[in-house]
Amino acid sequence: MAGWVGPVAKLETMPLIRIDATDLRAFGSTWQSNGESLSRKPPNSSSQFAMFFDRAVATALAKFLGRIPINEVGWRTLLPPTTDCVEVGQVRIVGGVRPQAFDVGYRPDGPRLLFDSKTLNDLKSVRKNWQNMINDLATEATTAHSRFPFAIVGFLIAIPEPCIPERQYAPLKETLERMAGRTGTEEQPHLAEAISLVIWDPATGQISSTMPPEDSPLRLQKFGEAVEQVYLARYKGLPPHD
Repeated sequence: MAGWVGPVAKLETMPLIRIDATDLRAFGSTWQSNGESLSRKPPNSSSQFAMFFDRAVATALAKFLGRIPINEVGWRTLLPPTTDCVEVGQVRIVGGVRPQAFDVGYRPDGPRLLFDSKTLNDLKSVRKNWQNMINDLATEATTAHSRFPFAIVGFLIAIPEPCIPERQYAPLKETLERMAGRTGTEEQPHLAEAISLVIWDPATGQISSTMPPEDSPLRLQKFGEAVEQVYLARYKGLPPHD
């Protein structure tokens, strides 16, 4: 552990990403009363909805990394506020393409884990913006991996089930599956180590059990497993871990 100043954390098993159906149903109620969309104004705004998922992922990562603290950061923060913490907010990465703000990050000695959530919250947005969203994912992964090839990049995409027609669900799912599962640092930089597609029911707050199917790497239950496997392959036994 030479050169490391601070406590040594013991890695744990990466927990499942916990999404509370009661909280999700509250957003669904707002979505229904607002004409099947989320506004930019609270309560239950579109930005608060994205942060809901960011917090869930940050909580799981903090436990996996040894129950380390979670700290809020802003765009001007180029370094983590404490030696060993999960950051949430605007985690600024100056990558190979452009500066990029990720929603969650872990960077004890540079970017090791980076995560972004994307939400398409109404039918018009899905129809108009899903391909632009794909381009954004590829660019964000590229800007991180082209400068930091060992960084683990993860994404979560959340869409209300009534807003995703079958003719768009299939190409979206298949495209995301092609972009997921980067395990080697020599693989294409536009790929991500982990991607989850969350299709949720605004009426019940439940996440679909059939979309994506059980065998898809996009299942939310598989996100933590993918992150853990790649992280251990790249960083197990290295500071700041025991």
